[in-house]
Amino acid sequence: MTTTLPAPPASPASAAAADDSGGLPPAAEETLDLILHTLIPCLLLSSLSVASFHGRWRTIRDKLGHLRSSLSDATCCPGWSRHPLLLDLLPAILATLRSLRSLSDRCHDPSLPGGKLLLQSDLDIATSSLSLRLHDLDLLLRSGLLQHCPPPSEAAADAAGDGVNSNAIVLSQPGESASKEDLALFVRDLFARLQIGGVEFKRKALDSLVHLLSADAEEVVAKNAAIIAREGDIAYLVHLLEPSSCVRPAIREQVVAAVSALATASEASRKAIFEEGVLGPLLRLLETGSTPLREKAASAVDAITADPANAWAIPAYGGVQVLIEACRPSGCHVVRAHSAGALRNVAAAVADVRVAMVDEGAVPVLLELLSSSASGSTTDDEDARKNAVECLCILASAGSEDDRDGEKTRACVIQEGGLQKLLQVFREIVASGSSSELTEHLLRAIHGLSASPAARRVLSASVGFLLHLAELIKHGNPRTQQISATLLCELSPGEEIKRSIAGCMGALLKLMESSKPANSQEVAARALVSLLAVRSNRKELSRDEKSLTRLVGLLDPANDRVRKELPLSVVMALAGGGGGCRKRVAEMGACQHLQKLAEADVPGAKKTLQRITGGRIKSIFSSISWRE
Repeated sequence: MTTTLPAPPASPASAAAADDSGGLPPAAEETLDLILHTLIPCLLLSSLSVASFHGRWRTIRDKLGHLRSSLSDATCCPGWSRHPLLLDLLPAILATLRSLRSLSDRCHDPSLPGGKLLLQSDLDIATSSLSLRLHDLDLLLRSGLLQHCPPPSEAAADAAGDGVNSNAIVLSQPGESASKEDLALFVRDLFARLQIGGVEFKRKALDSLVHLLSADAEEVVAKNAAIIAREGDIAYLVHLLEPSSCVRPAIREQVVAAVSALATASEASRKAIFEEGVLGPLLRLLETGSTPLREKAASAVDAITADPANAWAIPAYGGVQVLIEACRPSGCHVVRAHSAGALRNVAAAVADVRVAMVDEGAVPVLLELLSSSASGSTTDDEDARKNAVECLCILASAGSEDDRDGEKTRACVIQEGGLQKLLQVFREIVASGSSSELTEHLLRAIHGLSASPAARRVLSASVGFLLHLAELIKHGNPRTQQISATLLCELSPGEEIKRSIAGCMGALLKLMESSKPANSQEVAARALVSLLAVRSNRKELSRDEKSLTRLVGLLDPANDRVRKELPLSVVMALAGGGGGCRKRVAEMGACQHLQKLAEADVPGAKKTLQRITGGRIKSIFSSISWRE
């Protein structure tokens, strides 16, 4: 037989509400009166005399006391009865307390109706529900949102317009000039709705969140993102990406959009979502999600891993293979582009993972991606190719020539036909003149592979490739000129090939005048010395008055833009072309500069002067003649 303790006396309105089986009383005040003056006191009293599960009821009693205190605090806020989130929360609290009331009756019955295990399970479920309602109520109180309720007139208008007042957004979207305080309050409102409200609350909150992160001005987006990272519950946002959150697909798609926007908006927001473990859920979505989810997830992973401090987490989550699979050409263009970008980021930041990437099959997938995008014309196709080439470049350049791991990655790229594929795409790009940036990345990848002796032999014998290098030295941008000159001075082409590319010597001299990019002057000088090893090239350069004028100008001690050892090495190589070459260099005024450099003990100046003048005695007589 069930023993039920009598409930404390209640007001007539409360009693009527308690007898009503429809759930929510007609007014918020009546609902709160029923909870505070009937249900909670009754449960507190009955929990003291239950026949079973005393420990669980002790925990419930503590939570009930906490609930009563929090609800009392809520009523101290002006306009609490009109706040849509609290109005949405009160029926849930009421339902939880009524469930506990029923369980209290069962625990007072010594026969334990339904059995002990079932009653224990029901108690745990009800306790969990009570904890959730307490969490939501405390969140609402901490946010300060109860202080910002709509006036009665606006609440009535919202109720008439939406049919349900709780669907109304209380705070309006802040403008771009809004203060940080107003924006912080709005963000707390969004996250409160995201956690406490139903589907419509979540949808509207996420729409507003994405809107904050899609302003036209980048500085506004960065400011908004930083405040979201500081004021919002990022952990809960990340939780909504998990399958266990059981949110609707449309809501999860909005969450991924918001996370992707936070990943690209600012360093603070990117750090915030990373520290909450967002990469794990994003990688799972990239692996198994729908196309829209995979696009946003790939974009977010690409942005997060752009920070080297974050890239290490990809192998920790087992994400390398996920990214490799996402790069396959059968997938979506956007997914491929961002996945290749994330692989590039990981390869650049985590040296230890490069060999693992090769072992897991990244090279053939990247090469296939490079081939499949060769005919593409969209921005995503170009991004996919660029990212794939950059990743191959990092793998090809890993370690030194004698480094075992570095040689292993280069050997794998070459074995998979990577060198031929890179050369093929390089020829296509140079012929079309479509992308100087992609040309630069291709050259860097080829240069990385040239550390392998086998690749170097192939490149040194490739007339077409070396002719393209000469054209890029003459007409390319400073970066492609520098890389082309580097390749030219490091390869060992035969004399016939050197004669065929002699036309770039003037451009190499011009490159020696520029201090940027770094190392340009050094590689230009070395490339020139290599080409001047051919006698006909020395004669050709000595007949080029404009180039000789530029070379002599580089010897001038007053010209401090270049280290004098570099033009000295070129003059020394040119002087080996016979008396005619030396005479023309001297006629352009080189000896005056050489004499000053020799007197200043510049290394190589005295020897170069002797070579140009034909010997030490002749140098002395020439010096006297110049002074006279």
